[in-house]
Amino acid sequence: MIRSVIRGSGSALPARAVSNAELAKTVDTSDDWIVERTGIRNRYIADDSETTASLATDAARAALVAAGIEASDIDLIVLATATPDQTFPATATIVQNALGCNGGIAFDVAAVCSGFLYALGTADSMLRTGMAKRALVIGAETFSRLMDWEDRTTCVLFGDGAGAIVLEAVEGDDAGAGIIATKLHADGAHNELLYVDGGPSTTGTVGKLRMRGREVFRHAVVNLASVLNEALEEAGLTAADIDWVVPHQANARILDATARKLGLPAEKVIVTVDQHANTSAASVPLAFDVGIRDGRIKPGDLVMFEAMGGGFTWGACLARM
Repeated sequence: MIRSVIRGSGSALPARAVSNAELAKTVDTSDDWIVERTGIRNRYIADDSETTASLATDAARAALVAAGIEASDIDLIVLATATPDQTFPATATIVQNALGCNGGIAFDVAAVCSGFLYALGTADSMLRTGMAKRALVIGAETFSRLMDWEDRTTCVLFGDGAGAIVLEAVEGDDAGAGIIATKLHADGAHNELLYVDGGPSTTGTVGKLRMRGREVFRHAVVNLASVLNEALEEAGLTAADIDWVVPHQANARILDATARKLGLPAEKVIVTVDQHANTSAASVPLAFDVGIRDGRIKPGDLVMFEAMGGGFTWGACLARM
């Protein structure tokens, strides 16, 4: 059988870090208010020279170095983003050209905060069916471009960044490293709970993010716990077998509530929401790279990735390192 094995990871953040205290100078908010409700203490905001593509390219280069793989060896790039550099072509093609690995497959995936899970599942399927041998899977966002900076309930929650992993198709067995199970879902009935009020086909503008936070929270805890159990069931494992959960970094309360619902100890959850805020499709690979580079996630560990975002979309992916 063929398994998609994670060979390396990388991440990139804008140069400018913005603390809650700095944000409170221009937004009607405070450090205490933000921390109590979200756990966020800091976020990174891209300047005019930093784009989704540039952050994605930097994260991809770091992942290639970690994997010991040349860009020329990559024949598939799947990039998850809700904030592309252009309406078209795909931001993945910009990254491909910057890396110098032109000629392979490159495209974007739009599933907002679940985008990295959708991209990972898509790349895994393509590797296992032989369409490609080595892939870059990237989540990259400049979500600050979508913020209404007069809406304190949303603008304090988000930041910019990118994360990437290198996947390689390897012949192995059920006990080996690689992606074991992926489960993805969507339910378009909840569009009005989390969306952007613009687009080229409707308003001709980019639009701003709108969210009904309490309703999103309620759906997130239920959906995430359910999809994690689906992935575990497919793999024939239980929550107790998981070494690490790498969740979408939306809100510390959601992370805590989901862990409790699954009976997972908090120390098994990689948390970076305090450092990066919600970076949408970038948050899972960013958190994963932090866990890899600080030595918590080790070879042989069983890692569960999970996320939920606007749409609603949600998913989980179980992988052996």
